Amino acid sequence: MPSRFRTEDFVHAAVRLIAEGGPGAATASAVARATGAPSGSVYHRFPSSGDLLAAAWLRPLRRFQDEFLAVLAGEADPIAAGVAAARQVVQWSADHPDDAALLARYGRSDFIRSDSSASVRAEADALDDRLNRALADYLAGFRAADRDRVRLAVVDGPLALVRRGLGAGGPDAATVDLAAEAARRLLAPSGPPVEMIDSI
Repeated sequence: MPSRFRTEDFVHAAVRLIAEGGPGAATASAVARATGAPSGSVYHRFPSSGDLLAAAWLRPLRRFQDEFLAVLAGEADPIAAGVAAARQVVQWSADHPDDAALLARYGRSDFIRSDSSASVRAEADALDDRLNRALADYLAGFRAADRDRVRLAVVDGPLALVRRGLGAGGPDAATVDLAAEAARRLLAPSGPPVEMIDSI
């Protein structure tokens, strides 16, 4: 007989608890109460509290990266890709407010702990590596002197807008448009593209 409670239900409950009360709120017993499941069902899927906490971090992180990186790689023109990616950061956060609150307010060290299993730590490392490689590949299309500005346009600026929006109930459509417009201005060419420089 299929289990009445899915792993996804427990992770989703943990994310909601963290959004409301911080990482310390997502205990196995609190997740069990939130889902109406026996505590044993939670422990069966997450043998340690560290793995439950890590799952609440890794699930939204993986989902965000899947969408963000697809958008960043989806345009041949790096400026168009950057504008679309900046918009995606804020739009995703508006669509997934609990996940966005978790990712915006906390960091890896709040969730990947000494009692996390080796497989959990390996997954966290793989996600970090994937994001770092993708951003490095994208930034390589710009001049070295412009890369801090590009990162501000595509990553840091949109995240700042998300954090501000979360304090007001979540980013709205105007904030999504603002992220795109700010990125468009920051990414405006300040000189010849890399390809032109390489050909000289």
